[in-house]
Amino acid sequence: MEKELTQLMSYRPGIRVVDATLRDGGLVNDFFFKDDFVKALYETNIKAGVDYMEFGYKCSKEMFDVKKFGKWKFCADDDIRAIVGDQSKGPKIAVMADVGRCDYQNDILKKSESPIDMIRVATYLHQMPAAVAMIEDAKDKGYEVSCNIMAISNVQESDIKVALDLLGNSPVDIIYIVDSYGALYPETMSRVCDVYREYAEKYGKKLGVHAHNNQQLAFANTIEAVGDGVDYLDATYASMGRGAGNCAMELLLGFLKNPKYKEFEAFKFVEYHMNKLKEEGTVWGYDLQYLMTGLLNQHPRTAIEFTKNKRKDYAEFYKELILLD
Repeated sequence: MEKELTQLMSYRPGIRVVDATLRDGGLVNDFFFKDDFVKALYETNIKAGVDYMEFGYKCSKEMFDVKKFGKWKFCADDDIRAIVGDQSKGPKIAVMADVGRCDYQNDILKKSESPIDMIRVATYLHQMPAAVAMIEDAKDKGYEVSCNIMAISNVQESDIKVALDLLGNSPVDIIYIVDSYGALYPETMSRVCDVYREYAEKYGKKLGVHAHNNQQLAFANTIEAVGDGVDYLDATYASMGRGAGNCAMELLLGFLKNPKYKEFEAFKFVEYHMNKLKEEGTVWGYDLQYLMTGLLNQHPRTAIEFTKNKRKDYAEFYKELILLD
């Protein structure tokens, strides 16, 4: 017991907090954030000591209609510069690039020409060769690179190990554990971390975690990962993110004991900006429909549709989900 208390009262200097509010939160409002919101978010991250700020996606404008999405779906370098200005005091800038949904050869410039610091490649297991090609491209251009293997809760461990071996032999810097469906429990997260850590240590990679809150376990799974040696921690203010949302930034900063993190700044941002988004009608966060998809280890798309249609017939919806299994 004495050892556990000592660990809880100290901190690991290698921890890095990544704000994913604009990117994962953008999936809720189609990335239509006002510039003053984005500027305030960036300034809050500076004051709160957040290490990385993910601005959004590098999506192909050939695949996605620019009229239907806000600019952070595409993250033009000039739009980022208009927010960050002099980056000397701010967090590092990250963007996500989904395999098959971006024109990374043309839309991602050399690091020397861009305000972006990290490219976060997102992939499903069956897309791993394409993901490795994107990782190599981003690394050749001078970026830090992470890889998010999505939807790991419904794949075979043997397949994950093959993917981890491929990533280990790639130039990726950080490999992310992603609970896309919010289906994992802390005990499961611990076992998953053991598998990932084996390959991370073998190949000299860092680990990250990105949790969803379908079962109100995003924070629990994140701090479990911290205890299991994961260094890069994704969080969003007021848990804003797709469906049930993510690990709450204000919870995470309050838990981490590193004095550089200032949870008070997170509280202020939630009070003045996140609550305003909710008052204006933006909907996200834990609800029964997301709990159900998490329990059944299903993609939350059906629950998102349930929410958009303002349905309240939870029992009927649960019967529909069971029939999908």
